[in-house]
Amino acid sequence: MKKFGEYVKLLREGKRISLRKFCLELEYDPSNWSKIERGMLPPPKSKQFLTRIGEVLGLNEESEEFYYLLDSAAAAHVPAELVENEEFLDILPVFFRASRGDNPTNKELENLINLLKNS
Repeated sequence: MKKFGEYVKLLREGKRISLRKFCLELEYDPSNWSKIERGMLPPPKSKQFLTRIGEVLGLNEESEEFYYLLDSAAAAHVPAELVENEEFLDILPVFFRASRGDNPTNKELENLINLLKNS
């Protein structure tokens, strides 16, 4: 899983949106946003603000890109010892989808349960 800042920067640059224009539309300080993209500051927690970021990037709220945006922001707030576990890191999106009320597959849920039992 890419880190939130890396992911947003990749999307932003892919859409040829400058940092200043992006921040102007978000009404966010460019200096602080640059720190988020570089991983020096944590991503925002507010779903409302994350949704606004998705809008500025032109993401559909039902798209995998949008869910990845939410998941990568949430992953930044997970305790470091859990994120260091590669297997756990790979299953985090399933956990986040389930906690949001989305419907992960039975196989994804089974893998999550097994991972949690064995941790």
